[in-house]
Amino acid sequence: MELSNIEPQIIWKNFSKLNAVPRPSKKEEKVIAFIKGFGENLGLETTVDEVGNVIIKKPATAGMENRKSIVLQSHLDMVCQKNNDVNFDFETEGIKMEIDGDWVKAKGTTLGADNGLGVATIMSILESSDIPHPALEALFTIDEETGMTGALGLKPGQLTGQILLNLDTEEDDEIDIGCAGGVDVTITQTYATETSKGQIVRLEVKGLQGGHSGMDIHKGFGNANIILGRLLYSGLENQNIELISIDSGGLRNAIPREGAAVISVRNAQEFIEKATVLKKDILEEFATVEPGLQINIENSTSSDKVISEGDSKKVILTLKALHNGVYRMSPDVADLVEASNNVARVELKGGELKILNLTRSSVDSSKYSVAEQLKSVAELAGMNVEFSGSYPGWKPKPGSEIVQLMEKLYTEKFSEKPHVVACHAGLECGIIGANYPEMEMVSFGPTIRGAHSPDERANIPSAQKFWSFLKDILANIPQK
Repeated sequence: MELSNIEPQIIWKNFSKLNAVPRPSKKEEKVIAFIKGFGENLGLETTVDEVGNVIIKKPATAGMENRKSIVLQSHLDMVCQKNNDVNFDFETEGIKMEIDGDWVKAKGTTLGADNGLGVATIMSILESSDIPHPALEALFTIDEETGMTGALGLKPGQLTGQILLNLDTEEDDEIDIGCAGGVDVTITQTYATETSKGQIVRLEVKGLQGGHSGMDIHKGFGNANIILGRLLYSGLENQNIELISIDSGGLRNAIPREGAAVISVRNAQEFIEKATVLKKDILEEFATVEPGLQINIENSTSSDKVISEGDSKKVILTLKALHNGVYRMSPDVADLVEASNNVARVELKGGELKILNLTRSSVDSSKYSVAEQLKSVAELAGMNVEFSGSYPGWKPKPGSEIVQLMEKLYTEKFSEKPHVVACHAGLECGIIGANYPEMEMVSFGPTIRGAHSPDERANIPSAQKFWSFLKDILANIPQK
């Protein structure tokens, strides 16, 4: 079956067009031009602001002029992850998609359904001629995945809508009314290098599930950086470890799936034997949740220089001590992670060390408590620490008019109540709401699995459900 034959055809048609356009975070020029052209070709008022957000306005349909105005919002960029054995350039190639039963997925890469399905849905509303709706402002933001600079650059007064519908939630039975804020914690140091005197060993971790570093952080998935740190730590006692390189993890908002380290040790055979014992323990620990986990520890060669044994110990101890995973569950909202940290990326090359963390919390003071703990550990090891990219959370308002309307419509339409939740992820609503405090906001969307990983897939029946629900919401928006 072709994507063009899936219902609702209008959404999958627009999603296919969108996915033909490269749209990595911070490199959205092509997709900005694509969406701008889309709006202009429809004859709609279309603007691009100074940071690159695209705003398209569509008047109310007949009889809907006295309803509250709506902002439909999704982000244009996508997480670009691929399997190591896949040759793909996200900056020049369109996503290659296929159908697998009830799911749409990509061939060895992220699909971009986060948040491309939201974008395609808004495109479908904009080009429709038979869907009743109030006055609309379509807001397509940039760079949600790597800094939220689009939402942060949105200025007061650019929008006039009274209700914002964010289409960036990944469970079709959920209505999100709150989210976590976040801050990047970057640890760096430069070390002198010298010629290795030992034997070379390469350690590799691969086959982990990965996933979203907020929505999946409580699921107990393995983190390649943490597992590498454990393996390296096992040889500290008597192996005179000197680090040559570490290349592990990737994007700040993705749980690391794979990584490798090259080291010099006093006795390679002894190190491998001891690390192999730990390897068996780790594989047993993760057997249920990470059945694809592979750990390789083997003799190797390298002509690159090492950092000293003392500096190597500081790096390894830091990796072992950094908090990773859930920090605190919310005492106020059932089953909600309040605060967490993802040790996202570890890179050591030519003596240059960089460790990237993404700390999240729905409570600002808790967010900085976690970040300061990471800072304390790193500074004890003589490293430099920088906080950047901080963004606020979104405080839930369960009694708002739009939330109550959506609960009522969902229950009537699907004969069950929706889950009204707050999520442990960075939605742009918190940032936008800081500039538009009177605007009611809610987030919902179709079911997506494996976001931020090459396993990402979108559920076809769920997209149909979501489309039907959205049209009902627009038709029933209350009067001003």
